[in-house]
Amino acid sequence: MIRAGRRHLVRTLADIAAQQGIAVQTLINSGRLKAEGFPAPLSAGRTRLYDGEQVDAYLAGRPVPPLPTTDDDDDLLDRQEAAALRGMDPQAWDRRKKDPAVSEHTVLVGGVEHWPRHIVRDHTPTPRRSTGTGGGGRPAGVGDQVPRDQLPARVAQLLDEDPTVTAAGVTARLGVHRNTAQAALTALRAERMADVMEQRGASAAQAAAAELGYPPA
Repeated sequence: MIRAGRRHLVRTLADIAAQQGIAVQTLINSGRLKAEGFPAPLSAGRTRLYDGEQVDAYLAGRPVPPLPTTDDDDDLLDRQEAAALRGMDPQAWDRRKKDPAVSEHTVLVGGVEHWPRHIVRDHTPTPRRSTGTGGGGRPAGVGDQVPRDQLPARVAQLLDEDPTVTAAGVTARLGVHRNTAQAALTALRAERMADVMEQRGASAAQAAAAELGYPPA
């Protein structure tokens, strides 16, 4: 991580190579980055970042000063560190970071995304608003607006109009719960795919993509 107040000291491999008047690949090939005593990277990801004060000390032959060890609200965490702090895998953090309450605090350092510790620690996902056009389903307490026995025909009509219609779209158009919409869509698509497969000997993927125009998923 980048400790609070040390963002201005961060160096990339390109910075370190330029400091020595060599190319980045030459620096990597030299083995210096793996030499005993060379400062450890600040980042856990593929792009390596280093603390400039530590690098300067090493290159000058001086003892490498330790980094602060006390956690601070303004420490900058990369993707792996943010995920670890929240007890989730990095892929889950990739989804979480898109929330406006997180994304507006994204800090790009050396080409790597970081977030302040307090933002990562204290973030609560923004609730989805039930607007009637989104994917959150019906407002609480509102029943299905289409009787169950009429639902297949109504969903079939929507599929005829738009083969890529989503459960959220069905919810918005028919006023049914999203789970109900998803189940109806899945059943109807499966039936139509089976018909095409039987008639033309097509695989499931071919039936969905080529014949019916359904999304691959």
